[in-house]
Amino acid sequence: MRVAIVAESFLPNVNGVTNSVLRVLEHLHREGHEALVIAPGARDFQEEVSEYLGFEIVRVPTVRVPLIDSLPIGVPNPAVTDALRVFRPDLIHLASPFVLGAAGAFAARQLRVPAVALYQTDVAGFATKYRLTPLANAAWDWTRHIHNMCQMTLAPSSLTIRDLEAHGINNVRHWGRGVDAVRFHPEKRCPQLRRQWDPTGRKKIVGFVGRLAAEKGVDRLASPHGRRDIQLVIVGDGPSRGELETLMPKAVFTGALGGEDLARAYASLDLFVHAGEFETFCQAIQEAQASGVPTIGPRAGGPVDLIQERYNGLLLDVETFSRELPAAAEWLLHRDRHDQLRRNARTSVADKTWEALCDQLLGYYAQVLEEARRVPLTFFGPRPELPLWAAKALGARVAGSSLT
Repeated sequence: MRVAIVAESFLPNVNGVTNSVLRVLEHLHREGHEALVIAPGARDFQEEVSEYLGFEIVRVPTVRVPLIDSLPIGVPNPAVTDALRVFRPDLIHLASPFVLGAAGAFAARQLRVPAVALYQTDVAGFATKYRLTPLANAAWDWTRHIHNMCQMTLAPSSLTIRDLEAHGINNVRHWGRGVDAVRFHPEKRCPQLRRQWDPTGRKKIVGFVGRLAAEKGVDRLASPHGRRDIQLVIVGDGPSRGELETLMPKAVFTGALGGEDLARAYASLDLFVHAGEFETFCQAIQEAQASGVPTIGPRAGGPVDLIQERYNGLLLDVETFSRELPAAAEWLLHRDRHDQLRRNARTSVADKTWEALCDQLLGYYAQVLEEARRVPLTFFGPRPELPLWAAKALGARVAGSSLT
C-alpha cells in the first residue's frame, strides 16, 4: 500500500501531531508499506529533515502567525499536488488538516484518491481562547468543509466525536493514541532529579509537561503554588513562559525536554496536572499514566476518556479548576491512597500500545479503500455505485491497492 501523509506539523517541530505521524510511519515501515510525507519546512534556525526511515519528506514554505509563532504554518503551493501525482498514493492521510492539509484534501479530490482526515487540533477552541471569537465560527465552517471532502474522519475522544458530529462533520470514527510504555515507565523515577527540584526532600512534586501557551491553561497551576508541602515543576517551553515564571516564581521551569530526560521527569513527579480544556486527546496524560503518575485534568475534551475518577486521577470543572485544584491534589497525594493510584495509573495504559492503535488505523484504511472500490471517486466525491465500465467512462479512479 502507498500512503501519502500531509501533515500540518512535522520534524524538527515536536508536538502531538508530529508524534502521531512518526508512530504511523514506523508502523508502515514495519509492515512493508510505502509512504511519502508532505509537511512545512524548517525555520531558519532549525535543521531540516529530508527523510524518515527512508520515506521522502517533501517540504513547503512556512510562515509565522501571531500568537502561535512557535508553530510554523505550511503554505500550500503546487508542490503538494505535484508530489502526490508523482507518488501515486492509494490513500492520503491528512494529519490535523487546516491549511496545508486543506490543500491535501483538494488534491485528493483532484487526483480522485480516497482520503482519511485525523482531527487533532481544536482550532475553533484556540480562536476562542485567544479572544478571536468571530473567527471561531469561520474555523468550524472551514473544518467541516475540509473533513467532509474526505471519506472518513478519525477523532481521538468521545467528546470530540460528539462535537464534530454536532458541527455537521460526517463519517467520524474513534482512533485514540498509543503510548510508549517502555520509554515511559515508573522505573525511570530519579531520586537525584527529585532532590534537584526539592533540596529539602520533603515536598510532593506536582508538575505539568507541554507547550507553554495560553490554550494549555498552565496559569491555573498557580493555586497550589507557594504551599510548603508542594513543589511545582513545569516542563516545556513556549510563548507564555515569561508570564508563567513571573506568576509562579517558586516553580521549577526545566525548559523543553526529550528522550530519557523527559521520561525521567515524568516518572519523578508525584502528580501530573493538565488544565487546558482544548485538548482533543492529551497525550501527556497517557505518558504520565504510563510513568505511574496519577493525573488531574479538566472535565472537557480528551482527558474525560483518559482519567477514571478516583482510580487513576480526578477531573475538575473548567470554571472552578483553579479553586478546586489544591483540594484535589491533596486527596490524590494522601499517603493512604497514593501508592495504589500510582499502580492504577500504570495499569490504565496497559493495552494502549502504538502497535495496536496503528493496526486499527490500517483497518480504517482498508474500509476506506474498499468503499472507494465499491463507490468510485470523481472530482465531486463518491458517486452511487456504478458498473466498472460506467465508472471508467466517467473518469472515476478505482482504488486498487492491497493491504497484503
